Amino acid sequence: MLPQLSHQQTLEPVYLAFLDALELSEFEGDIDKRYSARLVQATDNSVYQFLPQGVIYPKDQADLSLLLTLAAKPDFRGVTFSPRGGGTGTNGQSLTHGLIVDLSRYFNKVLEINAEEGWARVQTGVVKDAFNDALRPHGFFFSPDLSTSNRATLGGMINTDASGAGSLVYGKTSDHVLGLISVLIDGSVLTTAPVSLAELDNNNANSNPLGLEISNIIAKVCRDKRELIERQFPKLNRFLTGYDLKHVWNDALTQFDLSRILTGSEGTLAFITEAKVSLTPLPNSRVMVNIKYDSFESALRHAPALVTAQATVVETVDSKVLNLAREDIIWHSVSEHIQAVPNKVIEGLNMVEFAGDEQTVADKVTRLEATLKQQLETEACGIVGFQITADKPSIEQIYAMRKKAVGLLGATKGSRKPIAFAEDTAVPPENLADFIMEFRALLDGYQLQYGMFGHVDAGVLHVRPALDMCDEHDEKLLKTISDQVAALTLKYGGLMWGEHGKGVRGEYGPAVFGDELYGVLEQIKGLFDPHNRLNPGKLVAPKEAGPLMFNVDSAKRGSFDRQIPINVRQAFPDVMNCNGNGLCFNYSSYSPMCPSFKVTGERIHSPKGRTSLMREWLRLLEAEGVDVNALAKSKPLGWLQRAQNTIKSQQEYDYSHEVMESLLGCLACKSCSSQCPVKVDVPKFRAQFFDIYYKRYLRPAKDYLVAGIEDVLPLMASMPKLINLASQHRLSQWAIEKTIGYVDSPALSVPTLKQRLHGHSSRGYDLEALQAIPEDARSQYVLVVQDPFNSFYNAKLVHNFIRLIESMGLKPVLLPFKPNGKPAHIKGFLDKFAKMAQSSADFLNHLHVLGMPMVGLDPALVLCYRDEYAEILGQKRGHFEVKLANEWLIEAIAQVPCLPASSKHFTWFSHCTESTAKPNTGKEWSTIFKHFGANCESVALGCCGMAGTYGHEKVNLENSKQLFAMSWQPSLEKVTDKTTVLVSGFSCRSQVKRFAEFAPKHPVEALLELIQQARGQ
Repeated sequence: MLPQLSHQQTLEPVYLAFLDALELSEFEGDIDKRYSARLVQATDNSVYQFLPQGVIYPKDQADLSLLLTLAAKPDFRGVTFSPRGGGTGTNGQSLTHGLIVDLSRYFNKVLEINAEEGWARVQTGVVKDAFNDALRPHGFFFSPDLSTSNRATLGGMINTDASGAGSLVYGKTSDHVLGLISVLIDGSVLTTAPVSLAELDNNNANSNPLGLEISNIIAKVCRDKRELIERQFPKLNRFLTGYDLKHVWNDALTQFDLSRILTGSEGTLAFITEAKVSLTPLPNSRVMVNIKYDSFESALRHAPALVTAQATVVETVDSKVLNLAREDIIWHSVSEHIQAVPNKVIEGLNMVEFAGDEQTVADKVTRLEATLKQQLETEACGIVGFQITADKPSIEQIYAMRKKAVGLLGATKGSRKPIAFAEDTAVPPENLADFIMEFRALLDGYQLQYGMFGHVDAGVLHVRPALDMCDEHDEKLLKTISDQVAALTLKYGGLMWGEHGKGVRGEYGPAVFGDELYGVLEQIKGLFDPHNRLNPGKLVAPKEAGPLMFNVDSAKRGSFDRQIPINVRQAFPDVMNCNGNGLCFNYSSYSPMCPSFKVTGERIHSPKGRTSLMREWLRLLEAEGVDVNALAKSKPLGWLQRAQNTIKSQQEYDYSHEVMESLLGCLACKSCSSQCPVKVDVPKFRAQFFDIYYKRYLRPAKDYLVAGIEDVLPLMASMPKLINLASQHRLSQWAIEKTIGYVDSPALSVPTLKQRLHGHSSRGYDLEALQAIPEDARSQYVLVVQDPFNSFYNAKLVHNFIRLIESMGLKPVLLPFKPNGKPAHIKGFLDKFAKMAQSSADFLNHLHVLGMPMVGLDPALVLCYRDEYAEILGQKRGHFEVKLANEWLIEAIAQVPCLPASSKHFTWFSHCTESTAKPNTGKEWSTIFKHFGANCESVALGCCGMAGTYGHEKVNLENSKQLFAMSWQPSLEKVTDKTTVLVSGFSCRSQVKRFAEFAPKHPVEALLELIQQARGQ
């Protein structure tokens, strides 16, 4: 039986008292003490896991000052804080056992853009790509780049002094910071910007008394020790961060900028709330040259010549990353720009971009192209081929592939996964190839697999060795390798932390800074944070605080995961495989990835959040001695016992309820299963959890309604007018909403599909008659697979599809309706789903051997045959194939004459499950419509907010409306002729009809009209 689960991680008294006091104050932000919220913020994009005491979301700077002023009281001196933005740190930068102060929820405004002077003021919770969206209309962008730019915040970039592709030209974040506004540990506000020597000498450097004292001391120390700083700091493009003693003064020692100390300080000195930053004009021209090599070493050794060619960006990836990309959804968008070379194996790739004014870029590319052709002819430098593209969307797609490399490595097969811990090393570019060869020899000595990619122009290469953090031996090996890599970077004149900040790697600081300068860092920390309360344990501690509390050996996620038995981990692979990459936090409302996170802003309502909660659930079950696999096979408790448990659940804590809260918010759209680099499939383990949870608790009535809908629809369709009269009446709708919690239920089709096709040749399915058709004639037949939604709620569409098949000179056969089981799976009725799936699979396998194409109209249902059926049935699924309409048409049009080109133009709005699982769908529809004389463009969209039955549940109605308003509504408003809007998903069409108040066509209906018009029908 599923037990009532509890945990031992109650709040420490001082934290509970502080949070209670904060709630009673004038604090206007959010305070979250839930165990689920704490768990989700216990991890970042690293291997570490530190459970915080709570999560605070201040609404504005006044809130932040208030909470720190409160914390300054003697009673709360033991409370510590860590600022957090996107949580994309790779070394535990924002993790803490104290309180997380998350600025990403409310500090997300672009305050001012001054295009004339080329600067902007921005709050630090703004996501980097969102910032660039705001800048683009003004002709600018914020140029420091990073692979997590669609979820990383400006605050995180400032705190780690982030940089990435193109840093040789564009510099680091600190190069663009013109001024900062921060809140100090005492709650006072500090404004920093460059000040002159005279201002400093006249005590006018800062209006904040504490800030003035800090400025004066740091200015003197850094000026007095200037010679030592110059000598000690590595000579790198990726200069030393945390704390940047070198650049606090300009070269002439005439200007002092305290912002340089804060930039790269990783939240250990202050809360940075606002930044004034310089902007970079958007280049007029961009060209990318993708150069292919016979080895990764060849790519590395050729990079300096590419830098000499004055490239803006030189990015390198190895064959491991390329091969993983080829298996990912993203490859369809870049494959034509990284084509295979006949009789050659591509083991390395340099992506070389030139950006600037058109003529300069053209000249540089022409010179490089001539050089590459000569080198290719003489087989020099290991070059096996190259391709050039000047198409900006294609260049962005190539960068998207490179940015996804971090996550793609997590998709490596086996228990050992490439992980971040020594992966942002930086050495002088001229030393990079030799350094990497020695680095590779080090890893090869331990017989480890690894992936490599990075910014060779700046001497930074990301190397991720594959380790199993559930294996105690591998966890110890991480520390051993980390120590050796730290020493290796020093040998080559470099740094272990060249890009992603130090985080828990502060233990290596003394060897880089030397004792004297490390003492200066301790002094600076003590000036800002004398009691070590801001992100303690990172970078450095005040002199009197003792050694750092965190290091490379600190608590890792694997130490918790290994408490889960191997057979359980194998039963829940999607839960265990999440590597914290956080792509599910993508800010864009036009991305289909995780609509529940987009609409709530709650990290528990994201794939990463849900996997975190599920891992803890599995761990707690094991601690209770419960075999989850046996539990999944057990029978539920009796109805009375489940009823009692349900009633008690209102008063008694059960951690399972927190997991349920998170999973109930999931739309089951399955975008995560293809958009996530490691293919985390939330709906899959969501169904597993539902199945187990409801063995202890009662299911809501609406779940039975959804799971049983396919069983009763044929009966309902036998009396559609009566059913519609009952279900569509205002009084009955009110009753359904109040009792079951369902709203806006669609009406059954009248006339029904049976009535529409009365006497039609497509009806009267007869397996023996189909088997008797000669094999050479079977290609003329098309078997139409029914689904519950279109057949019973949109019969006209199915009828039109049959007419389309006939108009193409083919013979449609309407197959008998067989329940698909998707609704049952969504609600976690796994036993019921397995029986329905097996029945349908057996039926469809009998037809599969006929060699006649089987086609379905609804994407979600058709894709269920491929995914959920394979998961639940395994080998018993068989080999049948049901095609989507576009998949069948793209082949079938070869048998149909083209229609003359016309001015007809359509816009296809994608179904999120379809567009993510089958990313070529838009291109296929475009090709199909072109064959029939029309144009069809695709619109990139997020979720419409319906997602099956999600949008019909009253509890989800407001979220459903908001999701529709995010991307669908504005995109629909841009289309003036609504008759040209095409939508392939039934749920999407229902949502458009509900909120946009018109009924869009399915693409097959538009094709039928084109054919009829061409024939004058």
